[in-house]
Amino acid sequence: MIGLSVFVAGSTNMDLVGISGRIVDETRNTLLVETEHGTKRIPKSNTSLTFTLPDGQKARVSGSILISQPENRINKKMQRTRWKL
Repeated sequence: MIGLSVFVAGSTNMDLVGISGRIVDETRNTLLVETEHGTKRIPKSNTSLTFTLPDGQKARVSGSILISQPENRINKKMQRTRWKL
């Protein structure tokens, strides 16, 4: 995720809503975002994040599903919703 553009679309802490910038570091529970006004540490929990992918697409993600050490996330299986037709 380091290097992606991110926008805080929602949070229980209203001071965080609207922060945007580029992710420069990540820990288990936070993202370090470089903004126009310096670097901000954004908690992953209770936060809705919109990422801009390299191809220009945007993806909104609940930060709670990102809580884990970055190096361990690759082994984590995400639960997918399956629809019966």
